[in-house]
Amino acid sequence: MNKIIFNYILINFLKTFFIVVVIFYFFGIILNLFEEIEFFKKFDVNIMFPLMLTSIYIPSLIIKLLPFIIFISSMWFMMKIRNSKDLLTLKIFGYSNIKIFFLLALTSFVLGWMTLFFINPITSSMSKYYEKTKSDYSRDIDHLVTFNKNGLWIKEKLLNSQRIITASKPESFNLIDVTIFNLKNNSELEKKIVAEKANIKNKEWVLYNVYIFKPIDGIMEKKFYESYKISTTYDFDKINTLFRNFDTMSFIDLILNYKNLLNKGYNEIYLNQNLHTMLSLPFFLLLMTGLASIFTMNTLQKSNNFKLITFGIFVCVITFYIKDFSLALGVTDQVPLTLSIWAPVIILSLFTFIGVLQINEK
Repeated sequence: MNKIIFNYILINFLKTFFIVVVIFYFFGIILNLFEEIEFFKKFDVNIMFPLMLTSIYIPSLIIKLLPFIIFISSMWFMMKIRNSKDLLTLKIFGYSNIKIFFLLALTSFVLGWMTLFFINPITSSMSKYYEKTKSDYSRDIDHLVTFNKNGLWIKEKLLNSQRIITASKPESFNLIDVTIFNLKNNSELEKKIVAEKANIKNKEWVLYNVYIFKPIDGIMEKKFYESYKISTTYDFDKINTLFRNFDTMSFIDLILNYKNLLNKGYNEIYLNQNLHTMLSLPFFLLLMTGLASIFTMNTLQKSNNFKLITFGIFVCVITFYIKDFSLALGVTDQVPLTLSIWAPVIILSLFTFIGVLQINEK
């Protein structure tokens, strides 16, 4: 009998979870599809192409919303068994509130780790394809930044010319082994600048150990400068946003290639931020299930589901706000970054622990 009850709870909870995931997935497709259609309306593509891109973009968004999804799923499932009197039946067969909570919370915890090890590598590959496809089709590339195995590439539109900048890698506020091509509008070379490094902290870059090659009457003239300044629309903060898009980086890749990513120029702060954010996901899923249990299992009587769901979503939004606020404190060095990521988990754990003890007494 216990095995039957266990399977009943587990299967129905997972079924509810996947239904909510599907609802969020199709809702996300509807919202994002309009943006993709607007982007591709100038291109000769089939209507199915924006739909395909949207369908591979949404899964990475689903993972970001997973704590919210698991909260909705848990509330929906527990309200369903409470209002149908199944919760009372489960208690008669020896399943207390705390036992049901632990079963659902453990399931959410396992779902979190399965997402990191099995789902996240797939969604990261899909995000890579999405980003690459969008960049290939983009015609607005007067200003473009990209980073690949050949290093950093920047294309910038100037008043009467354009500039292409390459560098082997970023290093703190500097770019290393910089080459700059200034081209006229007819793509004719105006001058070439080669520098050992460039300080990009501000939009006025300072280049060091610079050689400038300039064609004069068919002869390439060469000059050396210890330092040389150029004005650009890019600075460290703007370029560094390139390395904050971690949707294309999987949890497994982050763990196995951490040092390689650092050597490629990825910022250590943002690598650590992403790593600890991913590691905290299973714990957040567990705790969001705890919050849902506290709201729905404190009584066996039917209640106004709309009010309960509204209040639960409000508390969930507050939780996410606190999480983002704590992360902002870490990013701005107000508190240690690792602490800023795990502090909401610790606080939520204390609240959930007290709440679960209270529902166990009922």
